[in-house]
Amino acid sequence: MTRLFEDPSLGDEHAQPFTKIDGDLTIVRIATANRCYLEKEALEADLPAFTEAFCSFLATLPHLPDVIHAHFADAAAVAAIVRDRLGIPFVYTPHALGIDKRASASSVVDLDRRIEAERAAIGGADAIILSSRDEADRQVAAYEVAGAASRVVCIPPGVPSGSDVARGTLSDRLDRYLHRPDKPIILLVARAVAKKNIAALLRAYAGSAALMEAANLIILAGQRSDRSSPEEHAVQDDLRALAADPALAGRVALPDRHDAADVAALYRRAADGGVFVNPALHEPFGLTLLEAAAAGVPVVATRCGGPSEIVERIGHGLLIDPRDEAAIAAACLRIVSDPALHRRLSAAARRNVGAYAWPRYAEASVARYVELVPAPALVACDIDGTLTGCREGAGAFADWASGRHVPFVVATGRRFEEAQAIVAKWDLPEPDAYLSDVGSTMMLRGLGGAWRPCSDHASTLDVGWARDEVARLIATLRIAPQPTACQSRHKLSFFGTAAQATTIRARLAEAGLAALVVHSHGRLIDVLPPAGGKAAAIAAYAARHGAKLAACVAAGDSGNDRDMLARCGRAIVVANADRDLDGLARRRGLYRSRRPHAGGVVEGLAAHGLAAA
Repeated sequence: MTRLFEDPSLGDEHAQPFTKIDGDLTIVRIATANRCYLEKEALEADLPAFTEAFCSFLATLPHLPDVIHAHFADAAAVAAIVRDRLGIPFVYTPHALGIDKRASASSVVDLDRRIEAERAAIGGADAIILSSRDEADRQVAAYEVAGAASRVVCIPPGVPSGSDVARGTLSDRLDRYLHRPDKPIILLVARAVAKKNIAALLRAYAGSAALMEAANLIILAGQRSDRSSPEEHAVQDDLRALAADPALAGRVALPDRHDAADVAALYRRAADGGVFVNPALHEPFGLTLLEAAAAGVPVVATRCGGPSEIVERIGHGLLIDPRDEAAIAAACLRIVSDPALHRRLSAAARRNVGAYAWPRYAEASVARYVELVPAPALVACDIDGTLTGCREGAGAFADWASGRHVPFVVATGRRFEEAQAIVAKWDLPEPDAYLSDVGSTMMLRGLGGAWRPCSDHASTLDVGWARDEVARLIATLRIAPQPTACQSRHKLSFFGTAAQATTIRARLAEAGLAALVVHSHGRLIDVLPPAGGKAAAIAAYAARHGAKLAACVAAGDSGNDRDMLARCGRAIVVANADRDLDGLARRRGLYRSRRPHAGGVVEGLAAHGLAAA
């Protein structure tokens, strides 16, 4: 999933909503009103629109995703909102973290906002997948987020498999730049940013007559164009100024442009007696070192960051202090002037690069995803029409409950006393809690088994709830109230149509009054605090047991069940459900039973892995 934009200079494919890669993989591009290409720093303003468009797309899917894997902090911000709305856990993988950027020579502005966004992503993610131990032990640890280490797993990424080298690439045109293109090459491929420390390699090369005699230097430092950032232009200008030294004429190539085929061909060229260099001041991981290894190229790499782990594991090169230019030159010269060493390092590269393989990355990532899909931890059921209506079904549910191993709660629109009476009348099992009055009252067992209201839940519902003002406004609409017994501190109840419920919502919004308006059974309207509803009550009760909505199963049949059926990780809609629930988004966790009433609940529980013991 990514952002759709229209910019022919970058390729028409970015304006295609869908690109099918193969039977299992599709790239989906989400469109907003802004169809322009945006640099990363300019994306923040479009993020709310992207989030809404993303959620709208999810609503069209036959099944919701089990997990979202977000790359970069802006994607994590989107995933966090989706999790809050739909209960989908998310994984975060950071890249080029801001704290490291601030410590380097980078000129990226406004890093404080970026760092705070990354800190929020680290703190909020259900799991964090990193590429190296350096990212875990030093980079992410620098954000000082409590509990982050327990959610981290390091999974080394892979490297694309080799392909046939195309003809007509830069490798075939080196005579345009070099006097002796037959000599071994020292190759660098990096973005033209200060932290990549590219100029240090050029100075190191220029400072070693022996190295200049032994090999040519080829630097691919991005594509020079009008789209380049000021920092990129500055780095590229600096490189050209250094390369203008007459002593380097015919020894250094700084092509303005290159493509993937050029890079692949130059890796193959470097394997013939040459070396690949990564002299970054700090490198979070070092994917180019894997690309070099796949081509059998020895490397000289910075010891700062992920490269030290890569070189240790593969054994295909030498580590250097990126600020010691003499050491950079000496390491390069050692490899290109010693054929036996070059052969050993090249053989190690080809032999051990398999430790970094995409199939392994995928397998380990999916294993982590599976761990995030929680086993059911709580079952919440409506009463009327869901657990009642069929004696045989009610008996089957009672049998299920007698052997259950998870808490069971009743979530009902009725008052607590009424709910208790119906449970007894239908010989239903006594629940662990009653979430009555459409979730606005939570009844728990106290000492001695007596039922008592949960004051913590009531206090939560008080926040933002202007009951008297809401009641006065609705009174002006002349909508018939339900009996006094149906009204409570956190619930105002009326008789009315769906259209009247819509009118109440609109008038409350115009008045700036926050409330949740629920219509059910074609004739009942309940107006609740903004933090109210059955889903919120289930979440609050689940939290008391260390569980989240994603681990809850909800069963219902009417409109006042809609929020819990939409937000709990698993849901059961019984076959006799009202038309109010026809529009519920189809998703992986939503099961529509073939049987009605409690028999349908038992059927759904079995489908969710909670069959009777």
